[in-house]
Amino acid sequence: QVQLVESGGGLVQAGGSLRLSCAASGRTFSGYTVGWFRQAPGKEREFVSAISRSSGSPYYAASEQGRFTISRDNAKNTVDLQMNSLKPEDTAVYYCAASGTGALRPSRATDFGSWGQGTQVTVSS
Repeated sequence: QVQLVESGGGLVQAGGSLRLSCAASGRTFSGYTVGWFRQAPGKEREFVSAISRSSGSPYYAASEQGRFTISRDNAKNTVDLQMNSLKPEDTAVYYCAASGTGALRPSRATDFGSWGQGTQVTVSS
C-alpha cells in the first residue's frame, strides 16, 4: 500500500491560485495513477484530475480543464495540482488518491484504493 499526505490548502480569494501537493510514502508513485478528488459539505466526492500511470498523461474533469494543472515530480515522489482562477464553488476538502488497478484513466472514487487525509481549500467571493 502507498500512504499519501496532502498539503498546500488554504484560504484564497476568487480568481486566485493555490498549489496542492501530494507526497507518497511506503511505495513510489511509479506504477500508480494518482488523482485528486474534492468533497464539499453535503456533496458527493468529486473527481478533479489525475495523471495516468501508463502514459503519464494528465486528464481532468471537464469543469476544471483550463484552470487546473496536474504534474508529477518523480524525484520528489510527489504529485501536484496547480489551481488557477479559483471560484467559490471550488471550496472543498481536496484528497489525493492512488490507483494501481482498474481502468487506464480511472476517475471514480471506487477505482482508487489509497487516500490521503485531505487538505481544506476555501475560496472566498
